[in-house]
Amino acid sequence: MLLIQFLTESTTGAGTRHIGILEQSSIRVIDGYSSTYALAQSAIRQQIGLEQLANSAIGNVVYQYEDIAKAGRILPPLDHADPAHCYVTGTGLTHLGSADARDAMHKKIGGDMDTLSDSMKMFRLGVEGGKPEQGQVGAQPEWFYKGDGSVVSASGQTLNMPDFALDGGEEPEIAGLYVIGDDGAPYRVGYAIGNEFSDHITERQNYLYLAHSKLRPCSIGPALLVGELPSHVAGTSRIIDKEGQVRWEKSFVSGEQNMSHTIANLEYHHFKYILFNRPGDVHIHFFGTATLSFADNVSVQAGETFEIEAPAFGPALRNKLEVSKTTFAKVHAL
Repeated sequence: MLLIQFLTESTTGAGTRHIGILEQSSIRVIDGYSSTYALAQSAIRQQIGLEQLANSAIGNVVYQYEDIAKAGRILPPLDHADPAHCYVTGTGLTHLGSADARDAMHKKIGGDMDTLSDSMKMFRLGVEGGKPEQGQVGAQPEWFYKGDGSVVSASGQTLNMPDFALDGGEEPEIAGLYVIGDDGAPYRVGYAIGNEFSDHITERQNYLYLAHSKLRPCSIGPALLVGELPSHVAGTSRIIDKEGQVRWEKSFVSGEQNMSHTIANLEYHHFKYILFNRPGDVHIHFFGTATLSFADNVSVQAGETFEIEAPAFGPALRNKLEVSKTTFAKVHAL
């Protein structure tokens, strides 16, 4: 099942929120709920599955997906009414990459651990211990913070790179989407395709700048995949120039078959922190990638568009890159 959040036209200009089930090219509205968040919290409280609840509330009103998308009324597939109660985080060095890249990586991480860079040590820890036996705790992955819900763009919206950034490059990834129940337990609502947009030049200057490089906008959607993630997910990432022509394109793979960690291990090492188990919060957690245009020496320019698609997730995620002028707040002493 694929869920879509969207707005309908309104004479007041604000628009009315809806959640619906994507069926081919149409969206069938779910009655009684205006958001994925409300639907998920209701499912948690009733102790039933999200798909079961969605199917039981499906109505007769239908909208065409392309009409909603062209009007720019798609919303992120999961959000919170207060963006400060949505954490956006992620993990890196979790994907094995292509066969050639995998062979090269294994050669790099072989031998004495002391001779490896910190990145290669982290990757090796994942390869050796990221898929533990049932009931065991695996190796910790790299972890980073991107921001709160205010940094998340929907498909069709721009990605606004700050003017102090040195680079703005896509990272095609799968994100896990979670709601924390009243009992303080995390509940996975589903998965979405995402663009974990980052500043790779800043990161390349020094790996300790990784935290800075990740404090950028991102995008997810347009659809939320309910249920288990396929073990193999194949997709395509593209850069489309200002004239609408594809100037870079590459396939990517994800899913546990192509990862050095299990999803359960990545989830454990995120939600083991009490901070991330606050009732009512939303979490968007990116699982990593092995494919970037930056690795092929592509510098994406303002006005160009990122397009990321994977058939398992329905319509493609599209966002135009823009540069926003930064207003620096002056600190005042009290």
